[in-house]
Amino acid sequence: MQDYIRNYLTTVQTAIAQLDPVQIESVITAIHTAYCGGKQIFTMGNGASAALASHMACDLGKGTSADLGQGPALSTAKRLRIISLADNVPLMTAYGNDIRYDDIFLEQLKNLLNPGDVVIGISGSGGSPNVLRAVEYARAAGAVTIGFTGAQPKAHMLSAFCDHTLAAPLDLMEQIEDIHVIFHHVISMALRRLIISENAKGC
Repeated sequence: MQDYIRNYLTTVQTAIAQLDPVQIESVITAIHTAYCGGKQIFTMGNGASAALASHMACDLGKGTSADLGQGPALSTAKRLRIISLADNVPLMTAYGNDIRYDDIFLEQLKNLLNPGDVVIGISGSGGSPNVLRAVEYARAAGAVTIGFTGAQPKAHMLSAFCDHTLAAPLDLMEQIEDIHVIFHHVISMALRRLIISENAKGC
């Protein structure tokens, strides 16, 4: 058992060492540009990727806010506008039941998306039809598209629709998801430092 544990951890460590900071920075810049322009960020995914979509909306929405805890007093602080499309269960099940599961994110974007917004599609395999259809629509509608994926055979399907792709150099889904959480935390912490430090002077 210890050999298995050691091998798992070593594989993830090796993958982390291969990550390109420049690619991660490009995603941070895209989200920051949207923030400065008053645009929205949308996240989405299935299963553990849905959980990460919610995690991203939580951390980025709360963690980048410079005026937390001030109650109903009006504030001049700008806030990052982020929504997880995986959080509205009644709406997702309505679309899934009445139309088809492949369109549960696409149909939400049709209500909410504006040009210049950012859409983050999370798919460890890169082949999730509902993520692909939503990201394809987002790009056509003038949004900036970002993909989190891995090294499985379908990963290119998501990256084909993305302006920026962060791919875990792994093919085991659980390890891909480990790296995706690291992507998220690096992005969130960098944006927190950047946005809070500049909030008083603006973008």
